[in-house]
Amino acid sequence: MKKRLLLAAAALCAALALTACGNKQLFDTTYTFNRAILTLPDGTVISGDVESWTDFADGDQIQVVIDGTTYLVHSSAIVLIADGE
Repeated sequence: MKKRLLLAAAALCAALALTACGNKQLFDTTYTFNRAILTLPDGTVISGDVESWTDFADGDQIQVVIDGTTYLVHSSAIVLIADGE
């Protein structure tokens, strides 16, 4: 019984140590972005305040609404900015 408890504690410590890599929290999946800069395929750069945004788990697309216009872009063509509040 003591071995199982020790093994469980070691596994928990290892899992917590691995979650320290990167800036994504383990259970917090809510992100707030205030501004966005994106590039359209023709090279046009759009910048503005984010009204809403969403990403898709099964792809690399991000849908963002800027000034009433909805854009669907590849994640490599957009920068989402979270102003410190």
